[in-house]
This record gives sequence, structure tokens and C-alpha cells, in this order.
Amino acid sequence: MNRFGGDSPILIGQSGPLNGQRWVLEDDMTIGRDNACNLVIPDRQVSRYHARFFFKNDSVVLEDLSSKNGTFCNGEKVNEPITLQDGDAVQIALVQYFVFLSSDATLPLGGGLPLEDSRGNQTQIERKLFLDKLSRRVWIGQQEVLPPLSVPQFRLLEAIYNRQGNVVPRQDLIVAVWGDKEAVGVSEQALDALVRRLRDRLAVLDPNQVYLVTVRGYGLRLDNPPI
Repeated sequence: MNRFGGDSPILIGQSGPLNGQRWVLEDDMTIGRDNACNLVIPDRQVSRYHARFFFKNDSVVLEDLSSKNGTFCNGEKVNEPITLQDGDAVQIALVQYFVFLSSDATLPLGGGLPLEDSRGNQTQIERKLFLDKLSRRVWIGQQEVLPPLSVPQFRLLEAIYNRQGNVVPRQDLIVAVWGDKEAVGVSEQALDALVRRLRDRLAVLDPNQVYLVTVRGYGLRLDNPPI
């Protein structure tokens, strides 16, 4: 049993040279270019000792080690040590992105979506695409989408996945991906480019199914057929 009395927090590489790798945080971890670091990122934009994760009061804290190109959490530069929350996006310079998860709980088998039958009883319908918010992992059938989706790609898919059967307005999607503060400056072209990249990622595993359906002049909906 670890210091949390249960599951350990984990760090997942999203985009960058460590994309798709996962680390269980059981002790303090230093990130940098130097081989003495616990997690080495071999890129000149990364300082020799760039940042570290450490434990305080049963929480994980992120600290920048006076790096040249900065450490960021959810797009904000880390100037003072901050306590990480489940799902936080951590960026090392402009090189490597991570997602922090407060638990290493694994995905349960099956991708059933709860629906009600004509009598109001809950039932499960197995769908081809399954998204797990906790681990930020996506499956199509029995195959996991690897390397993992980037943070913007996952947020876009999650916004549509959470409202299956409904069309999600474009502005709602922009806010879901970029947040309220940044959404004002996001162009339609930026959203369209992100949609194309996400479609391409899903098409690698299922080229015959278009999961993201454009409803012209309004938004997107998820076409997620049963298995």
C-alpha cells in the first residue's frame, strides 16, 4: 500500500518525445535533460534540471526548478509550487506535455453506455468507441488508440462523447477545448483543423466509420454505432 492508502497517482505522456509512456508517482520525481534526473527528456529546450514533482500532505506538488523555457500547468506558467489536481495538463518548455491523474485505477472492461428502455429501466448498449475520462484513454472495439490523443483532441472527443445522440454547437466545442478565457480568440479554422486531426487518428483503427459527423452551420455529433 502506498502513502495514499490505495491507488497511486500517475503521469501520462501526451505529446512530445515521451508520448504514450506512463509513470506511477510513488516518490519525488525530477524532470530534465540531465541523465541524473528520474525522467529524462533529451531536448535542448529542456533545462538540465527543469522541474520536479514532490509529495506534500498526501498531494502531488509541481515545482519549476528555475528552468530557462518554463514549466506550465493548464497553460499557466508555474512560478511557485502548485498542488496538482486530477486531469491537470503539465507542459515542460515547448517540448513535452503530460496529463496528471490522481489515481492509477484501470479501465473497467466493456464500453457499455447506460440507456433507458421503454419501461424506464437502465440497460447497457455496447458501443464501438469507448472513452475513459479518468485515464484519458480511448478504445475502438478492443483496440486502444495509441499513442494517446493529445489534450485538445481528447477534450474535443470528450465533449461530443458526453452528449451522444445530440449535436454539440461549435462554440460549445471551442470552450470545451480551449476554455472560456482563450475561446474568444480561437478561429473557426483552428477548430476545423483539430476536428480533421482527430478524425485521422480514429480512422487509423476504423477507416470505414466516421465518428465525428459535421452538421453544417451548427456543430458536431458523435456517430457511435453498437458493436
